[in-house]
Amino acid sequence: MLDSMAGKKPLNVILYWHMHQPDYRDLRNGEYHLPWTYLHTIKDYVDMVAHLENQDGARAVVNFAPILLEQIQDYSQQLTEYRDAGKALRDPLLAALAGPVLQLDENARLTLVKTCLRANRQRLIERFPAFVTLAEMAELAVKEPEKLAYYSEQFFIDLLVWYHLSWMAETVRKTDERVQVLMKQAAHFTMGDRHTLVDIIHELISGVIGRYKALAETGKIELSMTPYAHPILPLLIDLKCAEQAMPGTDLPESAQYPGGMARSRWHMEKGLAVFKDTFGFMPAGCWPSEGAISAETIELIDEMGLKWLASGETVLRKSLEKASSDERAGEGNECIHKAYQYQDNGITCFFRDDGLSDLIGFKYSDWHADDAVANLVHHLENIAEACADKEDRLVSIILDGENAWEYYPENGYHFLSALYENLVAHEGIKLTTYSEFLSSPRERTRVNEVVAGSWVYGTLSTWIGEADKNRAWDMLVDAKYAYDRVVQEGALDEQQLQRATIQLATCESSDWFWWVGEYNSAESVSAFDEQFRMHLGNLYQILEVSPPDYLARAFSSGSGAPAMGGAMLPGQQQ
Repeated sequence: MLDSMAGKKPLNVILYWHMHQPDYRDLRNGEYHLPWTYLHTIKDYVDMVAHLENQDGARAVVNFAPILLEQIQDYSQQLTEYRDAGKALRDPLLAALAGPVLQLDENARLTLVKTCLRANRQRLIERFPAFVTLAEMAELAVKEPEKLAYYSEQFFIDLLVWYHLSWMAETVRKTDERVQVLMKQAAHFTMGDRHTLVDIIHELISGVIGRYKALAETGKIELSMTPYAHPILPLLIDLKCAEQAMPGTDLPESAQYPGGMARSRWHMEKGLAVFKDTFGFMPAGCWPSEGAISAETIELIDEMGLKWLASGETVLRKSLEKASSDERAGEGNECIHKAYQYQDNGITCFFRDDGLSDLIGFKYSDWHADDAVANLVHHLENIAEACADKEDRLVSIILDGENAWEYYPENGYHFLSALYENLVAHEGIKLTTYSEFLSSPRERTRVNEVVAGSWVYGTLSTWIGEADKNRAWDMLVDAKYAYDRVVQEGALDEQQLQRATIQLATCESSDWFWWVGEYNSAESVSAFDEQFRMHLGNLYQILEVSPPDYLARAFSSGSGAPAMGGAMLPGQQQ
């Protein structure tokens, strides 16, 4: 295959990593209800930037949801104030690690051991013998809580330390002597050891955004944006657009989300403002939340002055099929690895290669790293050959940049190292960014129709159409009507209006709709059901409106056991 690529222009390849966590804070007091933002920061966001720093010639596009950027900055500020002024940490798990005294009653002990078991058993626990011993004791305590009274304080301290060590970035584990000393010690951790670990966490969190910014300033990566709180814009704009890819699907009782276009514009403008405040420049591109687009969404993003956006391959194929009289147009063998334009809009649209992206997200974690990378390169060589007559061919590999790696050995260290090394060295492949690709004149293929959908199955079924998801939309619509009424009455002062608007944005996040429903696990559904109702309740409180009685009751339950814990879904239905 290398011989057949000789003398031809290299295949443009984009590695596009999306980082996202919803707002886990209770915005009334800033306390975090779940620790995933800081844990993914010290494990995944740190590792992902380190791989790019360590490989000469590596290129990528990286996307941070604005609400995630704000939380990372908040954790940095918390830890600085804890260190410099002795202020309390607002994350219970981090506070337990840092605090001199473990104030644990019976319920708190049970909560702590359950929390410290929330890790990939094979990759994050069984890798470390000392953590396995602690985890087995924790599992016994979960089954027989009455035994917790006999567990020593040292058990809880060691469990906390090992939980955080297991979530440590692999690039840090291999280079930071302090981490290596703690791991070698293995047990009987002291207050000094805990302070050392908190210092490491503080350094990693406080430095990570600056590291991505530095790479962007040198042109090694391109940074893009997402609407502020990660809402599904097509659904905010028109709930009924879900029917375009799912004719006859059940919809919420509410016909529309009131003022959805205005809210979508607000999320775009707020997202751009957070990006500018964080990185000091404006982005050129957008990853719409979950790659979800519709005709109206494309037009809105174009209105914002952005140059490009990206979505899922199945959205493209459904759109091509709709625009063609040939029912099988979207399934054809024509090379789809190129730039697109929706009607006369100026913005360029790129589409994910679902097959390659999902190989990384769902398949390669069980392969030897060298075999996985060789397989990916082979697929790219096949694409280069199939699209040899297309000068502007470009393959977009787009996926979650945080949830896949805990299923790989050593947080994907060997796979990612080999991936960048092999792609950089390959003469027939050119790692690039969307803005660099567009810096030269490019032919764009016109698409006259867009079928509303996302990178998940090319539909919006992950967020609407199932009974509990539809119920969540109706609850959100009720809250939005209350917000609109109070705002119209002029009952809020400027500060209250700002708080209410931010709280409303959090309620509009996609995550609550993703996680509710029978498909997901009971534990996940319960946690996100509670978070969603808390945010809605906070909004009513700010508005000084009595909340509906239904907020006091869980409305969703799960019984599933999805792959990857439900945190990731493939681009095409299996």
